[in-house]
Amino acid sequence: MSLIIEQAVKQLWEADNKKEPIAPLTEMYPNLTLEDAYAIQKQVQAWKLDSGSRVIGHKIGLTSKAMQNALGVPEPDFGSLFDDTLLPEGSFVDYQQFLQPKVEAELAFVMKHDLKGPGVHFYDVIRATDYIVPAFEIIDSRIRNWEIKIQDTVADNASYGALVLGSHGIRVSDLDLRTIGLVLEQNGEVIDTAAGAAVLGHPAAAVAWLCNKLAAFGEGLKAGDIVLSGSFTKAYEAKPGDVYTAHFGGVGSVQVGFKER
Repeated sequence: MSLIIEQAVKQLWEADNKKEPIAPLTEMYPNLTLEDAYAIQKQVQAWKLDSGSRVIGHKIGLTSKAMQNALGVPEPDFGSLFDDTLLPEGSFVDYQQFLQPKVEAELAFVMKHDLKGPGVHFYDVIRATDYIVPAFEIIDSRIRNWEIKIQDTVADNASYGALVLGSHGIRVSDLDLRTIGLVLEQNGEVIDTAAGAAVLGHPAAAVAWLCNKLAAFGEGLKAGDIVLSGSFTKAYEAKPGDVYTAHFGGVGSVQVGFKER
């Protein structure tokens, strides 16, 4: 492990534990590569596993062209989900456990079979999926003020914070995931609407991308894995007292609130 990677791992770990954001890694280490960033992510994950956390799946980020263009990248990124960050539907979470949280409304895929690339197509994803669940991803950044480049967010586990899953799963075989509509509410008021096609053209296509990307690391999806397929809309900042509700047509709803200690 290079000295830069070792230092960055320690800095992200301390930022998360002290709840104190750090300067962008790309500012401190201007030559940091995307390969370095994934190596940092993997090492932080290893530390989490050593501390008792368990990986329960994956998240996909940057699934919209707008976000890819904003960070100057041609494809999404990914990170890991951990058991101690899984929250039940309707949770009121402690705002102070995050640094600078935002919410994203997504569909979560729960895998029925193992699936490994390369060459995975979105039809393969649909066949391998047990069910989908409405979900919120609470994204968070250990980097100050969200001043991120692609290397920063990848190193920081794709800016992952926590996930909230709805209480009811739906089989995907009879659904057109491209046309599933979303109505997103903040404190009872509609703030955004979207459809599944906003997620890389098709949410299952995002999961297929993940399978093929993981193959380059010698990994794949496993039965029982949860996969957050990507946000239908932009991320919305969360503040103490906020309650967000996402209604997905034909799938169901999910809600999360934020409270002070």
